[in-house]
Amino acid sequence: MIPVIMAGGSGTRLWPLSRTQYPKQFLALNSDLSMLQETVKRLGNVAQVSLICNEEHRFLAAEQMRLLDQSCSIYLEPVGRNTAPAIALAAIDAVTKGQGSECLLVLAADHVIEDEQIFQKVIAQSESLAKEGVLVTFGIVPTHPEVGYGYIKANTNGWQSEQQKAEAYPVAEFVEKPNLTKAKSYLSEGGYYWNSGMFMFRADRYLEELGKFRPDILAACQKAMADTAVDMDFIRVNAEAFEACPDESVDYAVMEPLCSAEGSNQVVVLPLDAGWSDVGSWAGFWGIKDKDAGGNVLAGDIIAHSTTDSFVMSSDRLVTTLGVDNLIIVDTPDALLVADKSRIQDVKKIVADIKATGRNETVQHREVYRPWGKYDSIDMGERYQVKRITMKPGAKLSLQKHHHRAEHWIVVSGTARVTIGEVTALMTENQSTYIPLGEVHCLENPGKVDLELIEIQTGSYLGEDDIVRLHDDYGRV
Repeated sequence: MIPVIMAGGSGTRLWPLSRTQYPKQFLALNSDLSMLQETVKRLGNVAQVSLICNEEHRFLAAEQMRLLDQSCSIYLEPVGRNTAPAIALAAIDAVTKGQGSECLLVLAADHVIEDEQIFQKVIAQSESLAKEGVLVTFGIVPTHPEVGYGYIKANTNGWQSEQQKAEAYPVAEFVEKPNLTKAKSYLSEGGYYWNSGMFMFRADRYLEELGKFRPDILAACQKAMADTAVDMDFIRVNAEAFEACPDESVDYAVMEPLCSAEGSNQVVVLPLDAGWSDVGSWAGFWGIKDKDAGGNVLAGDIIAHSTTDSFVMSSDRLVTTLGVDNLIIVDTPDALLVADKSRIQDVKKIVADIKATGRNETVQHREVYRPWGKYDSIDMGERYQVKRITMKPGAKLSLQKHHHRAEHWIVVSGTARVTIGEVTALMTENQSTYIPLGEVHCLENPGKVDLELIEIQTGSYLGEDDIVRLHDDYGRV
């Protein structure tokens, strides 16, 4: 079995914690692990994982897999083209490597599943079905009439694999998100499941059906995979070919037309009742967490008085509430969200408004992650910026220069190897140096612990695009 994890979403409904350059799948929302890491861990011990993510998230994905000591292949999408093309990349690669009969387990990187034992049991059942050539989807047993999910209608006359005797039903149809009245009728009628967006099928069977119903998608993905560049764990597909690929979900491209064309036993649904949530909003996150006596979920440094049925999160400072009810409050160093819980699905409208003004708060946090570590912009003025830089052991910045700014570096802890022009020297705690405007320079951590330093930039322009890289270990332009 080859796990294929989709990690390319933007997670705008969890703003301000989820940002374009650091979306929810890379955040530790439900535990000390990120949602991507939780997705990998619940699989148990797997030799290899295939991740599909955006080019701009490649180092985040690679670092989180490194922390798990998980071997992986990371397919980089130059642009998002939805799930059908993304799955095709992994399937084509499997067939090329002679693994076409292997089952692909397609998972989203940003789901919560509370009962991992049940999840693993259902996955094991589905593998035997997929081996027979059936395309399997996982239907979440509904707990309430939900209007935010699509549904899967099962033919509950039933169908069983002689090999596994698993409870699996032919899919009658995929149903769009209903209104509340229809959602209630689905629960009372029975045989309807939430569409989880998780699948299992053989790589060759998926490509066979994709070629039948969407040959344009298959052709574009084959062309993209025929010209790949392998860089460390990253597999870069041909950008021009992939950009020409149509944007389509696997449901619309393969699963739905296959149900209509082939009938009974080609697409089946396995019910999954394992405490699943896609954490699609802050209200959804509030719903799955343990609550205090007042129905509140409090995360961070919070003091709440006369507060009920609310979600309050703070990342780095004290937040207090008094006499409020049914609120979502999420505080980050550079943005604060206060919303009525019943309106939280509309946070995407706020995100759109912020984008329209050209602001940066939807793109990245004040703390920005890089392949060598991270930096936090702790203060900024018209002609200066102060950053706190944390560099991992053995990491280094690119050899670079700037056209518009000079820099001062002050080591707070650890050891720095600093190159300025032709001179290289070691610096330790409380030592500092100055990099004149236009001077070629580099910073490296030769030690065994994190290097922390304060960087003070001064100049007429302080944007991140004023970096001329002369050499970079991470392949950045």
